Amino acid sequence: MSAHDFHNQLLELRAERALAEETGVAHIRSYMDDLDRDIARSRAAYVGAAVTEIATLRAQLSGPQVG
Repeated sequence: MSAHDFHNQLLELRAERALAEETGVAHIRSYMDDLDRDIARSRAAYVGAAVTEIATLRAQLSGPQVG
């Protein structure tokens, strides 16, 4: 998946969390814990993918770093 895909996934999870808070589902602790874990994993995947894409583009433009 690309950083863009991971970002969209993260936005969807954050929207799901906001909806849970608005509708009263947030009081179900196990659900919110799972959702928070999914958000954290999605954020980590997004950051990792973005850094990788930036490094790849940099290497394509300037050549790989050596040394």
